[in-house]
Amino acid sequence: MAGRMRLRQWQAVAYYAGLVVLSLGGLMLIPLATALIQREWPVAVDFALSAAVAAVVGFGMLLLGPPGGGDLTWSQGMAAAAFAWLIGMLVAAVPYYLSGHWGSYLDAAFDVMSGFTTTGLVLVQDLDHIADGVNMWRHLLTWVGGQGMVVLALMFFVRGLPGAFKLYVGEAKDERLLPNVIHTARAIWYISVVYLAVGTALQWAAGLAIGLPPGRALLHGLWVFMAGWSTGGFAPMSQNIVYYHSLLYEVVTVVFFIIGSFNFNLHWAVWQGDRRELVRNLETVTFLVTTTVLGALTVWDLAVSGTYPGAVGLFRRGWYSLISAHTTTGFMTVYAQQFAREWGPLALAAITLAMLFGGSASSTAGGFKAVRIGLAAKAIAHDVRRLVAPESAVVVEKFHMFRSAVLEDRLVRTALSVIVLYVMLWFVLVLIGAYYAPSYGWAFTDVMFEAASVTGNVGLTAGVTSPAMPALMKVAYIAGMWLGRLEFLSVFVLVAFAVKAVSRR
Repeated sequence: MAGRMRLRQWQAVAYYAGLVVLSLGGLMLIPLATALIQREWPVAVDFALSAAVAAVVGFGMLLLGPPGGGDLTWSQGMAAAAFAWLIGMLVAAVPYYLSGHWGSYLDAAFDVMSGFTTTGLVLVQDLDHIADGVNMWRHLLTWVGGQGMVVLALMFFVRGLPGAFKLYVGEAKDERLLPNVIHTARAIWYISVVYLAVGTALQWAAGLAIGLPPGRALLHGLWVFMAGWSTGGFAPMSQNIVYYHSLLYEVVTVVFFIIGSFNFNLHWAVWQGDRRELVRNLETVTFLVTTTVLGALTVWDLAVSGTYPGAVGLFRRGWYSLISAHTTTGFMTVYAQQFAREWGPLALAAITLAMLFGGSASSTAGGFKAVRIGLAAKAIAHDVRRLVAPESAVVVEKFHMFRSAVLEDRLVRTALSVIVLYVMLWFVLVLIGAYYAPSYGWAFTDVMFEAASVTGNVGLTAGVTSPAMPALMKVAYIAGMWLGRLEFLSVFVLVAFAVKAVSRR
């Protein structure tokens, strides 16, 4: 009986994960079309083969895992979401590997997970000469990853099927823009597509203004916007945003990656006319405070040390890097070694904290999330008020996040638990990096910086991430990006399912 129950659990997990794999296969038609338009015939063949692989794997999982007549349980929904990301990574890596720009399948899988989780760390080789079809796939993955693969599948495949909301929550999302989860998924994509049109147009205009040819300006504008809005940090050139050498280009990117780091519920509320939510929402207030404090520390340290003289230099190199870290975007206007060799300890500490803090919950950003930082601060304020109040007084702490609510112990416990898990993940990644640091010539601060970038799904690098890094670190970073993006619980449930499956009991 127990064996049959475990089989039914895995059938449901496989079925819903198969829907996500099929959606990725359909998405491959876009880079396939790009390759055909650009006359990149070998790349077109690679994507045709990869789409066929996705179809075979996806339909195979549907056949092996019929959902049955019942609804998904919460644990099945979470496990299915985590499993979909894992299988999706392996399938989406096929065109990467076939392109010849990744040294191994592990490297290709690393870059896919980096895109899915909107991290932005890369192991690609010779990026400056990569085909447009492959570059389109890179940026599509990070754009879709920002919204979520499950959200993509909900758009096209699971209409009318049971358990859609539980699958959705398994991807670390809980916003309900509309009462129906399918309509919510469509609203999220509607918001993203509208911003895509506006953002690409502005980024294209900025590209034309700095002298890019119209065709390249359009493609670069599309790709850079996709990576910025999804706080993913990918760029079409190896120099990242440094390649453009343009204050205008940087200003346009910073506007959209800040907006992209906000909760989709906040976008929807503002679009519905509730603009007061921008100044009342706990997340936006917390984000403003932490950005101001950490930004001031960064700029002050860089100014005092004379690293970047002048206000423009401090903005373009210092504040831009800080806000790129805080929104977990990972766009870079300095070279990797400049963080390690030029930035002082205070500025490095501030940007490391910013990477861990992250952006808003239920957004494209990673990290602890501003709401958890805000709840923790509210809990401290509540305890202080309670200590100084008369013993007979009843002290109530309230916060506003789309509605007024009372701060409860369970909310604080949940927030602190997730923060502790993020810190533990960062610590483990630091230990792994420190083990290899002497052999690879990395400073301990480099390892700490890189671990924070992985944990917060940021993508800024101090030069640790490269094709030459040990395979164990690549696997550890893949796991770290996966855990951080799905906020642990779904992955833990999937692991528990796997342990039960192999248990003799």
